[in-house]
Amino acid sequence: MRAIKNLLTLSILFLLPPVAQAQQNQRFLPKRSDATIYQVNIRTFSKEGNLRGVIKRVDSIKNLGINVVYLMPIYPIGKLNSVNSPYCVSDYRSVNPEFGNLADLKLLVETIHQKQMSVILDWVPNHTSYDHIWIKNRSWYLQDSTGRIISPPRTGWRDVAQLNFKNMDMRKEMISSMEYWVRAANVDGFRCDYADGPPFDFWKQAITSLRKIPNHKLLMLAEGKRSNHYQAGFDYNFGFAFFEGMKEIYTRGKSAKLIDSLNKAEHKGAKNGQQIVRYTTNHDVNGSDGTPQELFGGERGAIAAFIVSTYMNSVPLIYNGQEVGTPYRLVFPFTGKNIDWSLNPSLTAEYKKIIALRNKNEALRNGKVKSYATDDICAFIKEKKGKAFFVLSNLRNKPVQFTVPQKLKKQKWTDAFTGLPFKLSDQVVLQPYSYLVISH
Repeated sequence: MRAIKNLLTLSILFLLPPVAQAQQNQRFLPKRSDATIYQVNIRTFSKEGNLRGVIKRVDSIKNLGINVVYLMPIYPIGKLNSVNSPYCVSDYRSVNPEFGNLADLKLLVETIHQKQMSVILDWVPNHTSYDHIWIKNRSWYLQDSTGRIISPPRTGWRDVAQLNFKNMDMRKEMISSMEYWVRAANVDGFRCDYADGPPFDFWKQAITSLRKIPNHKLLMLAEGKRSNHYQAGFDYNFGFAFFEGMKEIYTRGKSAKLIDSLNKAEHKGAKNGQQIVRYTTNHDVNGSDGTPQELFGGERGAIAAFIVSTYMNSVPLIYNGQEVGTPYRLVFPFTGKNIDWSLNPSLTAEYKKIIALRNKNEALRNGKVKSYATDDICAFIKEKKGKAFFVLSNLRNKPVQFTVPQKLKKQKWTDAFTGLPFKLSDQVVLQPYSYLVISH
């Protein structure tokens, strides 16, 4: 019986359409260090709350300076024990009818690709809904002593069932399901939810298999902290520690030098351009912790934090609505308020300006970092191939004086945004939550 099922699976995969426009994928998929990622929460993104609602704003995403669009889970949501979470998946190979169908997804992917951007899907590997189509395969799930399928331990997620990664059949089907989306919808990679849940050897197996898909490169983002995610083949780890550290700096007065230690710790084991993805908001923290304005001292403080996350030592992630300064939380399960895209055009312009400078300059994307941080100011040089940027961001709601190192004063500096000459004196006074970016 199992042989028949395996033959049927192989037949289905054989009949799937070939990877569409694979050569284009290789042209517009950015290098690891060059990515700027935009997270789309489909339910909140538009009044329609579906994939076609995202299609309408692809130009706006592109104009922000984005080259990787990350879609939150697109899959059907379970009903049993459900709290309507997008991370409670009932079928890994279908599109949630709430969002549309496979044709809508393929149209969205194609529209994004036409704008020379890539698409990664949110993948939920650690657990499924209790009414997932796999649930009849009880050995594919962890069970208690009575044989009852259990939820993930120590998480509080009672709506989902924990998968059993010791079961090789489950693993193979999981990997096959990931490959399905590359072949059927031409996606360019995955953001893997709770990547610290599945074991290292599963990720090594999965990523090795995915990267064998011909003529189609992939970006792989682990929403996890484990340094061995780099060894498993992920391009990126998630900047949990950076986000928490920035909150400590802003709300508890911790030294800005904390960021230097995070740079070292978060990149342990990273090679060949593997990076941390850093953010000042995302779907999890926005709904629970607060908006960037709430967490980082208002609009100006949030921008000062964004400067650090974008320029210092990471790949930046922008959460939809961040660029218009959405003043209210987008609360789980994201069925309440939508984003008002008419808000704060001047703030959107500032985000564009900041991102554009990074996009235009390799030194800002992946130059060597040298820190000059003080307790209040995150200050650093980014340098590559003779081009250098000096970035200062005041993380305090007060004017702060910065003493300029003698060797930096000898350089001829230019305001990186205006192109006008900039004279460095012995002291630079940064106003509350202000920043300075100069180059030579």
